[in-house]
Amino acid sequence: MTFRKVLITGAQGQLGQALQAQFSDHEAIAWDIQDLDICELEAVRKALDKIRPDVVLNAAAFTQVDQAETDQEAAYRGNALGPKNLALATHEMSIPFMHFSTDYVFDGRQSRPYHEFDQPHPLSVYGQSKLAGEKEVKNANPRHFLVRTAWLYHIVGKNFPRTILRLSRQQQVRVVNDQFGSPTFAPHLARAVARLLETDAYGTYHLAGSGGTSWYDFTNTLYQARGIQTPVSPISTADYPLPAPRPAYAVLTSLQDPFITLPSWEEGVRDFAAQWKGEDS
Repeated sequence: MTFRKVLITGAQGQLGQALQAQFSDHEAIAWDIQDLDICELEAVRKALDKIRPDVVLNAAAFTQVDQAETDQEAAYRGNALGPKNLALATHEMSIPFMHFSTDYVFDGRQSRPYHEFDQPHPLSVYGQSKLAGEKEVKNANPRHFLVRTAWLYHIVGKNFPRTILRLSRQQQVRVVNDQFGSPTFAPHLARAVARLLETDAYGTYHLAGSGGTSWYDFTNTLYQARGIQTPVSPISTADYPLPAPRPAYAVLTSLQDPFITLPSWEEGVRDFAAQWKGEDS
């Protein structure tokens, strides 16, 4: 696919900022909710008709996993209605559309990594709303890339590694050791997205840090990379109850062609640690 003008929605989020950096040599238009409310279909149509991008990348989402349990309307508006509107409008204007989803569409009850052809079964409202968005995108625009990723983090924004670095000031840190996933460094994902967009191979893709780990081992790897000596103690999910259920094992892998792999999750942690300029001790 040849494209020059790229529209990025959800531009102020972790992924949105990584995508802006990745496509800095393109005519990248970066919009967040103050620029365009994707939940308003006519506003979306008018905005796309005005700028006529060559491709739209939707990084906008309602990502408050626990809040979604009680604020279900907001979750479905952000994760299903908004993507539907973008997919409808892009299809009407013959524009390819990329939408991002999550490992939380799976229940985490199998013992092997999930690939693109595994059947989703979300446990939480957040996962259910993201799956609803996937279905709307597939139905509305055949020229879609649906990218599932997992445990996304960046040197900007609110995320697990930034939180765990702040907690390293404590005498001891307790971290869940029975949830497994594929931590994904946002710049690594953005590079993979650029490769995928070069194809016309529309469909569903799993793009996440290669391999899998627990939150506990992720923490130890990050602390080691930063030279942090704070002891880390493993706990169970039951020891740290949250409103929304999480999949216990949601490591992602890919069977798709083109087969695009990200660096290992360990390399992602090392790159994050090298780029992190905040105080962690």
